[in-house]
Amino acid sequence: MTIGLDMMGGDFAPLEAVKGLQLYLSGNNNPANLLCIGDEAWVKPLLEEHQVASPVLHLAHAPEVIGYHEHPTKALKEKQRSSIAIGFHLLATGKIDAFISAGNTGAMLVGAMFSIKPIEGLLRPTIATIIPKTNGETGVLADVGLNADCKPEQLNQFAVLASLYAQYILNIGSPRVALLNVGEEEGKGNLLAQATYPLLKENQLIRFVGNVEGRDLFADKTDVTVCDGFTGNVILKMAESVYDVAAQRGFEKDAYFSRFHYENYGGTPVLGVAKPVIIGHGISNAKAFRNMIGVAEKMIQSDLCGKMAESFRS
Repeated sequence: MTIGLDMMGGDFAPLEAVKGLQLYLSGNNNPANLLCIGDEAWVKPLLEEHQVASPVLHLAHAPEVIGYHEHPTKALKEKQRSSIAIGFHLLATGKIDAFISAGNTGAMLVGAMFSIKPIEGLLRPTIATIIPKTNGETGVLADVGLNADCKPEQLNQFAVLASLYAQYILNIGSPRVALLNVGEEEGKGNLLAQATYPLLKENQLIRFVGNVEGRDLFADKTDVTVCDGFTGNVILKMAESVYDVAAQRGFEKDAYFSRFHYENYGGTPVLGVAKPVIIGHGISNAKAFRNMIGVAEKMIQSDLCGKMAESFRS
């Protein structure tokens, strides 16, 4: 198992990426092979300064960086020696088994779509986020921004992808799947919700439990909630603001509110592409990088991408 890590992606890169490696290696007796992709002039001195060294740690030189404000497709085409472009090349050619970056989100999505490609039979990949429940457990919300406008068939497929993610990465047995709506009754909602409900109801690959409302997201009515990416992104940003408000009021260490901090979950996997691709928050710190590596490990060990591909062949 070899995991590629973009050392140059993120507001605090490469320092926080190096610190994340330090956390991962110090707390792991059987670490995965790690390929650090970045500018040697920046990365090597930091690895030495923080005494991050291991037989499983290797460095791939990438002298270029794709900035946050660059056009994703143009940047990937013109910056072939960037950490993101090299990372996707290594993933596509089998040199690494997963690729992680907290860099340009658009470039990561374009790379995942066109370098790795969606699994056969899938209309569109999706991205999901973790929802902290008040009972201490976690839920999944998909889509949260990759697909602003969706068709019913896409939401039906997102339900399968997110259900498998909940099962194999979050260890939720037989996850309950619900459709986000403005009411619990069948037939409620806009045209998208009304057309999606019967598809989910008939889907034998998921355990559909009906509609849930926004007030149910933090309760224990479902394990996976499906919605279009526009709605999901609004919810995601609102959930992030919950932590900000809690921190402003001195509750950031509260057992519940602390679970809203992005660093606890590391990054967001792109669900539905052929190989593991994980996108981190732009402000990722050491803990977030360590947790992203952990998610990549689980995805590889469980063969999540293979299981997703198999579900669409059946």
